[in-house]
Amino acid sequence: MLFTKRLREGVRRGDITSSIRIWKSPRVKVGGRYRMEEGEIQVDSIEPIGFPDITPALARASGFLGVLDLLKVAKHGSGDKIYLVRFHYIPPAKPKPRR
Repeated sequence: MLFTKRLREGVRRGDITSSIRIWKSPRVKVGGRYRMEEGEIQVDSIEPIGFPDITPALARASGFLGVLDLLKVAKHGSGDKIYLVRFHYIPPAKPKPRR
């Protein structure tokens, strides 16, 4: 899963733990880990939702100013199904000290 640059720091801090995606079908799976520049995200859940479920509060929790801001970014390709993806960030492993 890719995130726009402006959202990446919020994901790393743990402030953003959900994402709305408009796809033909899910592009991630529950339990899957997906790389970021630093660390990974692990998908905790994915559920189909409808446009009425995209509230201003959900848009803000996903790192956007509001619903319109979210919808400009959420559509990927020709998809028409809306998914709410919940995830958590996993920081990169620290290298073990050499002996």
